[in-house]
Amino acid sequence: MMPDKCLLIVLDGLGDRSHEVLDWRTPLQAACTPHLDSLARNGANGLYHAGSLGEALPSETAHFAMFGYDREDFPGRGPLEALGAGVDLARDEVAVLAHFAALEERDGCLALVRDVPRANAEEVAELIRAVDTWEQDGIRIRYVPVKGVFGVLVLSGEVSPDITDTGPMRDGRFLPDVLPLVSKHSGKGGADGTGSEEVRARKTARVLRAYLLHAWRTLREHPLNDRRRRAGSPPITGLVTQRAGRLRPVLPFSRRCGLRGLSIASGAVFRGLARYLGLDWQAPRNTGNLRADFAHDLADVPEHFTRHDFIHLHTKAPDEAGHAKDPLLKKAVIETLDQALGTVENSLLKDPDLLVVVTADHSTPSSGNMIHSGEPVPLVLHGAGVRRDVVDRFDEIHAASGCLGGVRGAELFRLILNHLDMARLEGIRDSPEDCLYWPGDYQPLRVS
Repeated sequence: MMPDKCLLIVLDGLGDRSHEVLDWRTPLQAACTPHLDSLARNGANGLYHAGSLGEALPSETAHFAMFGYDREDFPGRGPLEALGAGVDLARDEVAVLAHFAALEERDGCLALVRDVPRANAEEVAELIRAVDTWEQDGIRIRYVPVKGVFGVLVLSGEVSPDITDTGPMRDGRFLPDVLPLVSKHSGKGGADGTGSEEVRARKTARVLRAYLLHAWRTLREHPLNDRRRRAGSPPITGLVTQRAGRLRPVLPFSRRCGLRGLSIASGAVFRGLARYLGLDWQAPRNTGNLRADFAHDLADVPEHFTRHDFIHLHTKAPDEAGHAKDPLLKKAVIETLDQALGTVENSLLKDPDLLVVVTADHSTPSSGNMIHSGEPVPLVLHGAGVRRDVVDRFDEIHAASGCLGGVRGAELFRLILNHLDMARLEGIRDSPEDCLYWPGDYQPLRVS
């Protein structure tokens, strides 16, 4: 018998590059991970990339594929953050990530002085009150706070998500201007070059640009910044934006995959993704003790399976260590997570009805300038009936010789369904919906 439920453990940003300080090994290669290695030794291994090799993916795009969805249905990070913040977006609204930043005028342009300045809750509230709404040419913009200096701009009216970012992500750089995306509209306009989508994108870019300049002019003169200068803190003088998007129709997770899902993950974007796809969501434990917190969440998994068939357990710790650009710190974090995994090795991981999948959403290099990178990450499937290959270490190099080979995008979830004996035979149409599992939730043929 194959398992009938699945635990997907995602160690965010686990993959890495080789580093001299680790004798040209990755942090995972260099780490002592007996429990992850045990899974590899008794399971099927491979290398996973949620997109295409070399493509540097953010977590939300990678997870969308990991949950079995196609890239063309991805709504963008802005709407997911808005959903995670509790905003009910209308179908025609656009949401854009935004955060307060320290900006300055240089050579007649805006440049980034400090990307994410520190500010207390009272200061952030003052900043928001100064620039919380804007209306121009029938487009309304409102700022919705998410956490700290981070928020979302919700745009209403005849708006388009097909616009460029203004956040350069590196201190000292000029802000990019807000422009309509050329690739989205080339050849799609009318004979006069003014097709409706192109017009909306141009109008959206123009109004958002005006709002951001309004924010700059308002905040640079704000009394709050006089107080910050006297206190030796950088003035917060504007907003930068990224990753506009709009909600799209999507088949809920339970109807696409046939499983009742729960996502245990921190952050507004994961809460929003769960809400968008119809998964239940809960925050992971966070007391500041990584080993105890992760062990606690693992120990709670059996209780969750009384109401769910699929559990996504996510930890951001390896990714955060990678962003610190310290390979030794990342190695230590990985070893801590492995120790937590060891607390359930003789219980949860030996459940004959459970398929355990361990992987990452992307690589986060702990040196260099890149935020994420495009190398694949190790993947292991462990459970009754799963093939066992010759791999005996869980890392980026040993996994390459595993029997799963290279796994891409939504193939991961098809592999999960396959190992739960739920894979749909190609061509079978028992349900009108585009679902991945079998048998589908079909309508019985009635005789009366």
